[in-house]
Amino acid sequence: MITVLGLGFVGLTTALGFSKKGFKVYGIDVNEARMAKIRQYEVPFYEPHLDEVLREELGQNFVIDAPLAEAVNDSKVIIICVGTPGNADGSANLTYLLDAVKQVFEASEGDFKVIVTKSTVPPSTVSEKVKPVVDELNRQYNKPVGLASNPEFLREGYAWDDFMNPDRVVIGVEDEQSKELLNQIYLPFNAPVHYVSYNSAEFIKYLSNTLLSTLISFSNEMSMIAEHIGNIDVPSAFKILHQDKRWTGAPASMASYVYPGCGYGGYCLPKDTAALSSIAREHGFEAKILDGNLRINEEIMEHKANQIMQAATPESRIGILGLAFKSGSDDVRLSPSKFIIEKLLAKGYTNIVAYDPMANEVFAHEYNLPISYANTLEELVGQADELVLLTSWSEFKQNKQLLNSKRLFDFRYALAEPLTQSPTVQAS
Repeated sequence: MITVLGLGFVGLTTALGFSKKGFKVYGIDVNEARMAKIRQYEVPFYEPHLDEVLREELGQNFVIDAPLAEAVNDSKVIIICVGTPGNADGSANLTYLLDAVKQVFEASEGDFKVIVTKSTVPPSTVSEKVKPVVDELNRQYNKPVGLASNPEFLREGYAWDDFMNPDRVVIGVEDEQSKELLNQIYLPFNAPVHYVSYNSAEFIKYLSNTLLSTLISFSNEMSMIAEHIGNIDVPSAFKILHQDKRWTGAPASMASYVYPGCGYGGYCLPKDTAALSSIAREHGFEAKILDGNLRINEEIMEHKANQIMQAATPESRIGILGLAFKSGSDDVRLSPSKFIIEKLLAKGYTNIVAYDPMANEVFAHEYNLPISYANTLEELVGQADELVLLTSWSEFKQNKQLLNSKRLFDFRYALAEPLTQSPTVQAS
């Protein structure tokens, strides 16, 4: 039996994944609007495949609306997937996580259980900030509760396959009883499981995310240097870089990150890069590459906004193509589109219309900016004087002729011509 606390992107995917593998899973969330949608078999965010799995599993192996005490006491593993938002200084806010830990202790009775933190937190958080709380609660309540860290490696848009077919499972655990329970629940996945220290588990998660964010910023810095030098075909240069055989180990490999654009957004990369830099400072080390990474991410968005303003007048009707931070998702958190639109608005470019195949409503609700929205790509192109492509949706790539009917700022290089290769020369 498993309880999952927090049914957002990670939590709901986790709960449905274990349910699909045959475990009885309790799902609990304090967000009533989110729970109301789940009760109606609606996934409260866009993620392919989850809607059909929810219809299959809800009321079967997946149970919601059970009291917390019932869920906790009918479970051996309690997985915490609550938010750990970033503070102003880049550190992780642990309020929701620690509150969830305390609630588990208050509800727990009887046999040994393990609390598993799946919420993303910087290295040393569990050992230095969560474990002392757990140890104190163990003394206070005298209840047998273990602790583990089990970071997620889910890509938005591919979360279901990533969870059901993991390339690796990382578990930070420092007692054998907790390790045995976690071994049982991951056995059906037939994936390599790495048991490491709490700090190592958290570090591996941040190692992954900060590598990706660093590669994106590296590419954007290179593109700005190329533009300042001049006479450099930026997209072709990067596509030739990708022909190095070390980049071709898997489909959608690292080449999708080492490619310039207009900055990274979403929940993970900005927050985790800032958090790792913050935790490094706490431990007496100045993370210059990570700090530079974050600065470059701000500078590339500033740079792109300035390029628009150098070419277009404030009276121009600016058409924004894409609001989500990446294609295949309706996630608009820290989207480069938000920054660039706000920069334009602040400089008097108030005639802005936007279109995203999936994120119009989410963006309008989240940010309430004084812009208008088009319902179709054709509608946006018809209204706009200038087009600014900020998200690499396939719909945009498939309508190259339409988009090129106006001046286009392709800040994702999404419409760049495919690289033509010379025939292979055969050795004589």
